[in-house]
Amino acid sequence: MRRFLKDRSGNFAIFTALMLVPVFGAAGLALDYSNALSIKTEIQGVADSAALAAIAESSAGVEQAYSMHGDGEVPLGASEALKFFKAQIEADTGYELDKVTAKVVKQNGRLFSVVDYRATVPTTLSKVLGKQSITVAGQARVEYQTEVYRDFYLLLDNTPSMGVGATPTDVSIMVANTPDKCAFACHIVKNGHEDKSSYYNLAKSLGVTTRINVVASATAALMDTAQDSRISSNQYRMGVYTFGERAEDTRLLEVVSPTTDLKSAKAKAAKIDLMSIPKQGYDNDQQTDFDRALTQVGEKMGNAGSGLTANDPEKILFFVSDGVGDSYKPTDCTKKTTGGRCQEPIDIRHCQALKDKGYKIAILYTTYLPLPTNGWYNTWIKPFQDEIPRKMKACASPELFFEVSPTEGISEAMNQLFLKIVNTPRLTG
Repeated sequence: MRRFLKDRSGNFAIFTALMLVPVFGAAGLALDYSNALSIKTEIQGVADSAALAAIAESSAGVEQAYSMHGDGEVPLGASEALKFFKAQIEADTGYELDKVTAKVVKQNGRLFSVVDYRATVPTTLSKVLGKQSITVAGQARVEYQTEVYRDFYLLLDNTPSMGVGATPTDVSIMVANTPDKCAFACHIVKNGHEDKSSYYNLAKSLGVTTRINVVASATAALMDTAQDSRISSNQYRMGVYTFGERAEDTRLLEVVSPTTDLKSAKAKAAKIDLMSIPKQGYDNDQQTDFDRALTQVGEKMGNAGSGLTANDPEKILFFVSDGVGDSYKPTDCTKKTTGGRCQEPIDIRHCQALKDKGYKIAILYTTYLPLPTNGWYNTWIKPFQDEIPRKMKACASPELFFEVSPTEGISEAMNQLFLKIVNTPRLTG
């Protein structure tokens, strides 16, 4: 026995054999836990979706909650969450679902949707260590506030480019009736007096509708939608702004200060008109200063709130434009300039600055119409035509971008975008 204990020959092979089990076990444990984590992420995504589906605006759960006189559980919401969850994982393999529960509760004007789950994931190599399975569990929680207080700041581009015909037919009529084949209804006012020979008046006499006419009408109609959608009279405040009344004084113009009197706001919004210019080519047509407008409206908006009370409302910038800036910007223009004149898609740096302050930005992009008969367009705008919608979408907060073509209804699009904002539940954990 003494000689056996002193004998060291063959010990490498023995120790190697002894170490194989824990080495393979540890490697297997890492792989199995990685697989379990992947499966948990997958199930969590389904749980999030189920919790959201339970209190979507069109769901039976929300309808039942609205009909309740007080607080309490909403059985239909819980049923919808479970139904959605089970439908999504029905074909999934690789784990066994041990438990899933759902609850939807109405409390203090808010709906809370909660989905809990637990699943067992079989192991593979970890079995050599005696571990047969890994348990994963989690919770999805969604809050839907039935009465979110919001301040909307409607920034409407009323600069000369918005004097273009509202539809291809309107554009064709203007081109056919102007000696220079101009599609824009330039609004010329000299020394406070309307120039009766301007294309603005020509458009009116021809029955042509311009883009700004449609935007003004749609903004007025939006006030009705907001009034019909609100639960209490002070839930939404609306402020309306343009780029200015006159080209000689281009600055943010407050058409309607933020108010809950939406009937009054509607009347004022309906009167919004195209910015006037004293003559063709005034100030090298540099009246569309997006950078300045976004900065100035941001100064008006104040601190972004939670939306839980009327004194702490969410702040939403609702921006309607054709997406092409034209201003004096000689140093940091994103495109080539001419004499300091900068024609470019919207500079999203100014959008990001607003989003960094907690504001949401909703963009209604009124498609910039190609003007192939216009030499200025072909030289300066056509080269970046494809970038215009992409930059406008990048300016918007996620899911709050809407492009409306001339053949579609701007009023309907504004309503849809507004309703999307006010009907969006929030995933809270």
